[in-house]
Amino acid sequence: MAMAATVKVVLGSVAFVIFWVLAVFPAVPFLPIGRTAGSLLGAMLMVIFRVITPDQAYAAIDLPILGLLFGTMVVSVYLERADMFKYLGKLLSWKSMGAKDLLCRICLISAISSALFTNDTSCVVLTEFVLKIARQHNLPPHPFLLALASSANIGSSATPIGNPQNLVIAVQSGIRFGDFVIGILPAMLVGVVLNAVILLCMYWRLLSADKDEEDPALEVVAEEDVSSHRFSPATMSHPTSLNSQEWNSTLESMNISSSPNNHGHRNHIETLRSRANASESEIQKAPSEEPNPAGNSSPPKELDSETFAHTREETVPSKWLPPLNGFQNGGYTSEGKEKWKRVLWKTCVYLVTFGMLISLLLGLNMSWTAITAALALVVLDFKDARPCLEKVSYSLLIFFCGMFITVDGFNKTGIPSALWDLMEPHAQINHIGGIAVLALVILLLSNLASNVPTVLLLGGRVAASAAAISSAEEKKAWLLLAWVSTVAGNLSLVGSAANLIVCEQARRAHHFGYNLSFWSHLKFGFPSTIVITAIGLTLIRG
Repeated sequence: MAMAATVKVVLGSVAFVIFWVLAVFPAVPFLPIGRTAGSLLGAMLMVIFRVITPDQAYAAIDLPILGLLFGTMVVSVYLERADMFKYLGKLLSWKSMGAKDLLCRICLISAISSALFTNDTSCVVLTEFVLKIARQHNLPPHPFLLALASSANIGSSATPIGNPQNLVIAVQSGIRFGDFVIGILPAMLVGVVLNAVILLCMYWRLLSADKDEEDPALEVVAEEDVSSHRFSPATMSHPTSLNSQEWNSTLESMNISSSPNNHGHRNHIETLRSRANASESEIQKAPSEEPNPAGNSSPPKELDSETFAHTREETVPSKWLPPLNGFQNGGYTSEGKEKWKRVLWKTCVYLVTFGMLISLLLGLNMSWTAITAALALVVLDFKDARPCLEKVSYSLLIFFCGMFITVDGFNKTGIPSALWDLMEPHAQINHIGGIAVLALVILLLSNLASNVPTVLLLGGRVAASAAAISSAEEKKAWLLLAWVSTVAGNLSLVGSAANLIVCEQARRAHHFGYNLSFWSHLKFGFPSTIVITAIGLTLIRG
């Protein structure tokens, strides 16, 4: 493609640089408007500067990619409601055999869940599980956070729905879902194993340290977490079955077992004591006031069931006592019905998700398959879908719209084509040197311009160059682009959204907060990315 007029080249470059700065550094001091607004600003400037026309801007928006992204996000929301990620979190600590076993489990579960439910979603919902388990076992959190983020990126490379750049590649290349998985799965599996091995080698001594030698702050947090779940009011007997002294001693023991700072609970205990004494005196006094026919005082009669239930409810809160005869306010029947409804609904969610994956493997249209699955879950829920739909990241969809327009405008300046013409002779994928050069370019661009813009800029050109060799090489070129652009996100903390999500979620976690620094990530990310990318390239098949 020939270079555009100088004015268009300059103005288009300015618009793209503004987009790039705001996308990579969303909180720059001179314009802290964020990534989404930055992408819209770049798109608007492309139209205002007449780099592209309004019609070309609308045509640049790839609706199939947006549909696929929207559908997978809705499905992920319903899977989270169906406790899928809660079960995955429980797998992390189930019969754990120590810190090293836990780290390997995190790598495996993170990779699998990311391949099926996108890396960003997995990192959002699993970060707090990982932090909680690490704190409760008095383990340093950062090896496990690194395992979660890096394995999520590696695992997401195996499927078209694993991450946004794979969505773009799958739609633009037309590669079937099953062919995509078969082409990258071996590299992904080896990459996850290597990632775990590198983490174990780097943090072996730290993971092998005795608990007494670790940071005492970790133990304090763990103790607080355990104690916060200790108190559970016990089921108590009917007060008339105890004498006054026994009842008071029971309340005293409850008062002692509760927190000394909980003044509200202590006042509640005193109220219960006074009400119990009053009820007991009334119960003892009531029979004596009833004369018998002989005129003699009779021994107290036994309370009937209604009086028993009334006294029971007045004396002790019903939530502390078992229901009479197994029923209370509808008994166990309504509760059982709700439980079975919940189980049935969860089963439907899992079946619909499984059906979506099978349909994708069969080669059905990925965008419409994901949207159909999302709407099926909305209908099966049989509730107002607004709360679930509000959890969809519409800002991400808008970001993609602006990015499509901005990248298309930059392509029309002719700069990407001119740069590719210089590099193409050295980046042929039919020999090892060409693959190495291409991988290095993708690696650098993915960390400088982010992975999705890199795919949009290079995808068509790399595929066209490979297609001139053979159709098999074209398919291999797309898969190489997917592998390298995804694993490149592990190089630095800002290399992928998954890394930033783990960092931010860990920092904000209630009672388990931890700050994952840029340098602690880079120390692991640089060697891990280079080794895993290089070995994975040898396993990609067209």
